[in-house]
Amino acid sequence: MNSLERHLRERRDAGQSSFVPYLMAGMVPDWRDHLEALVAAGAAAVEVGVPFSDPILDGVVIQRAALASLEAGTTPEGVFAELARRPLGVPVIVMTYFNIFHHLGMERSASLLHDAGVSGVIIPDLTLEEAGPWREAVTGRDIDTVLLVAPSSPEARVEKIARAAQGFVYAASRMAVTGQAEDTGDAGAVVDRVRRHSDLPVFVGIGISTPEQARHAYSIADGAIVGSALVDRVLRGMSALETEAFARDFVL
Repeated sequence: MNSLERHLRERRDAGQSSFVPYLMAGMVPDWRDHLEALVAAGAAAVEVGVPFSDPILDGVVIQRAALASLEAGTTPEGVFAELARRPLGVPVIVMTYFNIFHHLGMERSASLLHDAGVSGVIIPDLTLEEAGPWREAVTGRDIDTVLLVAPSSPEARVEKIARAAQGFVYAASRMAVTGQAEDTGDAGAVVDRVRRHSDLPVFVGIGISTPEQARHAYSIADGAIVGSALVDRVLRGMSALETEAFARDFVL
């Protein structure tokens, strides 16, 4: 068992819900300060986006953040070097698209992630059937490959994903790209289906925008992933101190 899964299992077994915020690396000059503010607020782990020009899962807010990051000259190597230079003290999960790792080379990517202290990756366009070489590259490097389950996933596929998942299972609350929403959608049903096949921690993401929605996610799952609501405010000028105050409302 790798360190990410161990950490999240220990929190769950102790009755602690896990708040996992997402921030795009390089989206603002002080992005690292915002990450540290999220940790200070009580984040159990942080999800760090590496910008890609053609994201398939991301809505308008995250796309804007990726564009701002790319225009600022952000590179994967630069993100990993910065993460290595200033460890955060909680697990770091990188979210990006497979073309990034394919371009760098899987072995090199795995090495860079390991050296940066990254303990999990989310690659939404890498299917379970095509993930073998990637999973081989990260084996032995303490990096979990997190898999997603959607409301539309057939039962047989939910079982396959749940049995192959590492770290935690990402339960998508709705059939949509990332963004803010008025409720937690189909999260409860997705979580229940995952739990029929796996005892891994299950986190709800996509559309979790308010503390009330996060608390509902905590009541049905082991944690909540909050991205667009946070990223939107940082893009509009929220300071790191304000980020900490914002995040504290999502922490139980």
